[in-house]
Amino acid sequence: MATLAEWIEGARPRTLPAALAPIIVGTAAAYPQSDLGLGLLALLVALGLQIGVNYANDYSDGIRGTDETRVGPVRLVGQRLARPEDVKLVAFLCFGFAALCGLALVALSGAWLMIPLGALAVLAAWRYTGGDNPYGYRGLGEIYVFVFFGLMATLGTQYTQLGGLTWAGLLGAVGVGALASAILVANNLRDIPTDSQTGKHTLAVRLGDKRTRGLYVGLVCVAAACGIGAVAWYIWAPISVLGLALALPGLKAVTKGATGPALIPALASTGFAQVAWAALLALAIRVS
Repeated sequence: MATLAEWIEGARPRTLPAALAPIIVGTAAAYPQSDLGLGLLALLVALGLQIGVNYANDYSDGIRGTDETRVGPVRLVGQRLARPEDVKLVAFLCFGFAALCGLALVALSGAWLMIPLGALAVLAAWRYTGGDNPYGYRGLGEIYVFVFFGLMATLGTQYTQLGGLTWAGLLGAVGVGALASAILVANNLRDIPTDSQTGKHTLAVRLGDKRTRGLYVGLVCVAAACGIGAVAWYIWAPISVLGLALALPGLKAVTKGATGPALIPALASTGFAQVAWAALLALAIRVS
């Protein structure tokens, strides 16, 4: 029987900044129509989906046996700490919570377009490692993260508050998505040896160690470029690059050839950098 601490660790807290950052940028990009109440609902949706997909991955990877020799966070099913059906239930409870918050968000904002998009997000969250042919096993996980935790989460937040989209919002969404994808790249870089052995053909497995490290650096650079590029609309936008200083431990670990558990801090540092980048961009939007 898993303890409460193990259930919390199974939710993979290091990934939760990927849910917070798009809400910060999307709400800021809606200025001066920003609505903190709608932003809070959007955050609850994002957190529900993020935690739900983490538990769903734990369940699906666990029943396939791909988590039995994995390094990193607690694997509730793979380490036989919890029954698979309990982990699956918690995953779907999280998806249900996200759906309820999403319906409330749509009802209050009138952004009915978000209903089918939200349903697609839940389906994509499950199909990442669940089902007969999960796309996470085919090297498409980073694309999912970029689209749903970058573009859709950021622009959806802006749309529900502003009733439209802006080019500056799109640039912010690309930056958020790049850093969210970088978190997953660092995770999959760490897991290349075990994923290769268990038939999980992530993008990192397909690219190989060296090119995966280059991809991580490139994604961080994309975020920097987006922050600098937003100067076309907000003169203070380049200060967002300062937030990426928090990614330096991750960049050092990745570029210096760290492997296995030595890459775990890269996940946390990239997540903190994502939130800092988003917060500084939001501040720049407000004061410009």
